[in-house]
Order: sequence, then structure tokens, then C-alpha cells
Amino acid sequence: MKRVIFNQKGGVGKSTIAVNLAAIAAYHGKKTLLIDIDPQCNSSRYLLGDAAKEIEPTVAGYFEQTLNFMVFSLSARGYVHETRFENLSLMPSHPEIGELQSKLESRHKIYKLRDALNELSKEFDEIIIDTPPAYNFFTQSALIAADSCLIPFDCDDFSRQALYTLMNNVSEIKADHNPALEIEGIIVNQFQPRANLPQRMVDELLAEGLPVLQNKLSSSIKVRESHERCLPMIHLDSRHKLSQEFLALYEELEFAQQNQAKARKRG
Repeated sequence: MKRVIFNQKGGVGKSTIAVNLAAIAAYHGKKTLLIDIDPQCNSSRYLLGDAAKEIEPTVAGYFEQTLNFMVFSLSARGYVHETRFENLSLMPSHPEIGELQSKLESRHKIYKLRDALNELSKEFDEIIIDTPPAYNFFTQSALIAADSCLIPFDCDDFSRQALYTLMNNVSEIKADHNPALEIEGIIVNQFQPRANLPQRMVDELLAEGLPVLQNKLSSSIKVRESHERCLPMIHLDSRHKLSQEFLALYEELEFAQQNQAKARKRG
């Protein structure tokens, strides 16, 4: 399964969701790879801390390699690093990746990430891609490479307006480049169940027929400690409410995936 976590609006918890879903997949025994293609490197720092500044090679090196023919080039696997968490590997990002964008676009390298994932999916059960908060070369590459897209959403009007644009962009990629791509669901993040606006907005999205996932993620100060200590919630405090919400969200996604697989077999 190749999932991309994408929202072109920043501040919606994209990297936090990517890291925690990857950590839970690994915790469940699945060989899991997290790919960070965001120049901000938030997912890489979440898992590696200060070591993320020094680790080599990175995804920037992978993309740079595609610009220059080399007889002894590294395979995509050569850019993958083990983490201290069992079953969880990382292809880390680097700030320099942003500087490569115009060169990659002009050389039509939009399918190179898909090539990497086709290689890596032979080894990993789950691949999760964390993307920049922009609809650019890297997010388009991820959507072309992925099976599905998960959309983090926080309940305000700016996020709602951005959501419609985002879904149109995903539909365009599906039509032009990746017919198998599906929007797996909208993840409601930093949800406040006692507040009127978030619940009303979720109800309106559901009434519009949008694929809002049942399990929502609460706002919690604990996630800041998780970032600071470089520990996904399942490893920081598995009994915490937010950890349990991430677990429930992952199980919802797995249940839906299994049902789809059964439906394909019957078809």
C-alpha cells in the first residue's frame, strides 16, 4: 500500500499524521517506509531529531541523481535508512530538495518517484509519503506514485475552501497520470467535539458526500512532547487518548482496505 499525505494548506498536521500512521503500521509488524519529500524536513526531524541534519544520502540525492547519468548510480534502496523503531525505515528529506524543483520540471522527471516506489514496494508492506504544503512538482510526483491520498483537515473555513481545490487537483492527476489513484479519506485533525463549528463543518462535508473518515484526531499538547522527544505517540504513551485515536484511525483504514480487496476478488 502506497499512501500520500497531502494538503496544500500548511499547519494541518500533515507530518504528524504521516509519522504516526507509519509508526503504527510498523508497530503492527508491517515493514514500513516513510518517505519525506518536504524541504522543511519535519517528518525526518520527528523521527531522527538533530541527526536529520547530518544523515546522508537523502531523497534530494535520489532526485539529483536522476538529473545526471551515472554508471554506478545508487538504487532507490540505497537512500533508505533504518530507524530505532522496529520495522520502520525512512527516506529522509533535505532542504536542498527545493532547489532542484525547476531542474526536475524542465527535464520531465515527474515519474521518477513512481519508479522508486515500484522498486521499494517489493520490500515494504506500507509506504507513506509526506509532502510539502503546496501543489508542486514533488506533490504531483507523489500523487502519480501512490495508490491513495489521505487529506488532513482542520475545521475552519480556510481549510474548507482549500479542500475543494485540493480534491480537484487530485482528480486531475487521476485523470491524466494515475487512474488507480483514490482519495482514501479526509482526516479531521485537532477536532474539538464540544465546539459547535467543527461538528457543523464535519456534518456539512458528510452531507456533500465527501469521504470524511469516522475516526477523528483530538487537539492535544501531548503531541508537542512527541515532537520534542522524537517519539511517535504509540511509543511515547500508547494509552494516551491521542495514541488511541491514531490506532483507531489506522484500523479504520485497514478495515476499508481489506473490504476493497475482497470486493476486487469477488469482481
